[in-house]
Amino acid sequence: MKRSFYSGHILAILLLLMIAGCSSKPYTFFQMADTQFGFFNANKEFSRETVNMEKAIAESNRLKPAFVVICGDLVNKPGDLAQIAEYKRIAAKLDPSIKLYSVSGNHDVENIPTPASLELYKQHFGEDRYTFRSGNMVGIIINSSLIKDPSLAPASAAAQETWLRTNLEIAKNSGAKNIIVFMHHSLFLKDPNEPDEYFNINTERRKMYLELFKQYGVKQVFAGHYHRNSYGRAGDLEMITTGPVGRPLGADSSGFRIVNVKGNIVDHHYYALDSLPGKLRFQKK
Repeated sequence: MKRSFYSGHILAILLLLMIAGCSSKPYTFFQMADTQFGFFNANKEFSRETVNMEKAIAESNRLKPAFVVICGDLVNKPGDLAQIAEYKRIAAKLDPSIKLYSVSGNHDVENIPTPASLELYKQHFGEDRYTFRSGNMVGIIINSSLIKDPSLAPASAAAQETWLRTNLEIAKNSGAKNIIVFMHHSLFLKDPNEPDEYFNINTERRKMYLELFKQYGVKQVFAGHYHRNSYGRAGDLEMITTGPVGRPLGADSSGFRIVNVKGNIVDHHYYALDSLPGKLRFQKK
């Protein structure tokens, strides 16, 4: 009886170690942004966006990351049914074994979101805030348009902030090695003390969120919106702004970011759609 008791405990411990080992295997994910159907040609048509997103999804299927996250501005005109349908049509081509996480952008919920625009987004794309787990990482997706300008939807903005604090606490207590936040707007582009502008979050709210993320050990925030690449640090936190799958507004070509996660080490590199690697560093099994 005693031997059976100890054997059972040893098996249980071995099983837990196996599970822990599996969950800590290194892996790769792709961060995309600004597919923005309709932006190339002022909402008249979206053929170039179609070509680019088809390429991004085909390359994802070839390379097989653990998951793909698209950081907002899925379409150019909020609520445009043709643009939304095209985004969904191409997104549905992603290999079912690869999770796809969509993030809301200002072109999805309006520059100043309202209860109606938020509800419309949810009808077409699902929730605008949620968490997910991948190996040793907790991903937290939030609606940064409610941070940028909450004036027409203050209740939604307050609810999101409360939800975020709760889920940061849950993530911290879960034993995750990495808590990564995905949003559309960058808190800042290069310098946490830079002046307010269209492409960042205003100083007062920026400081509050930087303090909040520091409190809970967030080391990476990934965003889009800028249609160019940019990078900055606030202490240990990396603010990573990724160029578009859709129309670029600077020197960076259309593309996406490949992110490698090994333990608590996260490294990343942006690739143009026509210069993606032949294989990933951490191949999906």
